Amino acid sequence: MKLMIYVTRLNGKAFAINPDLIEIMEETPDTVITLTGGNKYVVSEAIEVLIERIAEFRRRCQNYKVEEQ
Repeated sequence: MKLMIYVTRLNGKAFAINPDLIEIMEETPDTVITLTGGNKYVVSEAIEVLIERIAEFRRRCQNYKVEEQ
């Protein structure tokens, strides 16, 4: 199971981030993700796209727990 979501830096390079650690996302106009530890990442995805990826991540986690039982 994937425990992260993929996002893209402004230079086009993708990286994975743990959505459980996201504290806030803001568009300034670029999207800035702030983690609970204070690290900030500027990404090219819109907040709406990130919210959908996080929702999909949560669905995968829920399905994984159901399949384990």
